[in-house]
Amino acid sequence: MRTALVITAALALAGCTVGPNYRRPTVDVPASFRNADQLAAAPSLGAEKWFTVFQDTELQKLIRTALAQNYDVRIAASRILQAQAQLGITQSNQFPQVSLTAGGLGQKITVFGYAAFELQGALSWNVDFWGQYRRATEAARATMLASDWNQKEVLSTVVANVASAYFQLRELDLELLIAKNTLASRQESLQLTDTLERGGATSLLDVRQAEQLVETAAESIPETERQIAAMEDMLSTLLGENPHDIPRGLAITEQSVPGAVPAGLPSELLERRPDIRQAEQQLIAANAQIGVARAQFFPSLPLTGAGGAESSSLAGLFAGSAWSFSAPVTQPIFTAGRLRSNLKLAEAQRQQALLTYQQTIQQAFRQVSDALIAFTKYRQFREHQGLLTTAAQGAAELSEIRYRAGAASYLEVLTNETNSFAAELNLARARLNERLALVQIYNALGGGWEQP
Repeated sequence: MRTALVITAALALAGCTVGPNYRRPTVDVPASFRNADQLAAAPSLGAEKWFTVFQDTELQKLIRTALAQNYDVRIAASRILQAQAQLGITQSNQFPQVSLTAGGLGQKITVFGYAAFELQGALSWNVDFWGQYRRATEAARATMLASDWNQKEVLSTVVANVASAYFQLRELDLELLIAKNTLASRQESLQLTDTLERGGATSLLDVRQAEQLVETAAESIPETERQIAAMEDMLSTLLGENPHDIPRGLAITEQSVPGAVPAGLPSELLERRPDIRQAEQQLIAANAQIGVARAQFFPSLPLTGAGGAESSSLAGLFAGSAWSFSAPVTQPIFTAGRLRSNLKLAEAQRQQALLTYQQTIQQAFRQVSDALIAFTKYRQFREHQGLLTTAAQGAAELSEIRYRAGAASYLEVLTNETNSFAAELNLARARLNERLALVQIYNALGGGWEQP
């Protein structure tokens, strides 16, 4: 029996592995990203650690908490454990399965008694001559790696989501500050207008228009406070915690933004983006499943062996033994098309995985291009909005001076104050959009999953 197992093992090792070996498909990779700054010498922003991109210490604390407690991150980690266990299960099929049974039997009938001890063993092994189990193991290993890259994608997404939510929170804080400062200023103006009206220096219409300005600023405060509370709740959920107040760090105006964003080479994206790497591992798994399907067309060689010993005394248990061994060859003859359909299914699934891989790469290039152009245009918009805000504030101050001097109506003050308030809010949102675009570029370039 030992000789037969050695010979069979040698045949299995020398056996062929049917099915296609994986080769990375050729993809159309551009020489550079569209809308990218030509910073060839600079490494890609995606290669930077997240704590070097986001330098607000409070934001860094939030990201660390989210990476440790976020439920999506923890679920992705559990999927890796499942895939590792499945790999172990699949890999075990390549090896013999051995079982051993030991026991004793005693029986007494009238005055006669009988006692016996027995030991039985069994071995089964379906020799992987055609590589069916090796291909299945290859597929399981690729699935495990796909789960690992899926976790990295989740980490990258969580970093981007926390940073985006934090920037939105700080922008809402700025909107609230603008509204409160504007309200205080307009309340002072209303008091002055009311005093002038009582003294007969102006009309009641001016008072009503001044009240409009006050209420316009006042009505925006509750809505902004509601949005702040909702954003804090969102951040709390991202942290894996119940809703609570979120600590603040730098103001939105103090959050650093680079003058130019190095995107690196598009070919680097194939190695950095977790979703691309995940799609490739899924393609590898689908490719290996073709080998599993093809191996089922060939003969199988299941080995079975059994042996045992029995004795009336434990000391003589190993004195005599009996064993049996069989190695029948089984060849599928007629399966009503099941094996061929199974192969076609594996080939179609491999084609789908290939198309998904190519589509994921194309979408990644698009996301990078969109984020780069958004960053550039939002910056230009913010610069023009800053000039517009300065002009609107100057017009509002001048119209107030002209009104107090009796050279302008309060309608002019109303118009310019409304324009100034709207310009300040738009400038705050422009600052936010510029920083959100930076987060989008970093995420699109595959940044955020590498942990310290």
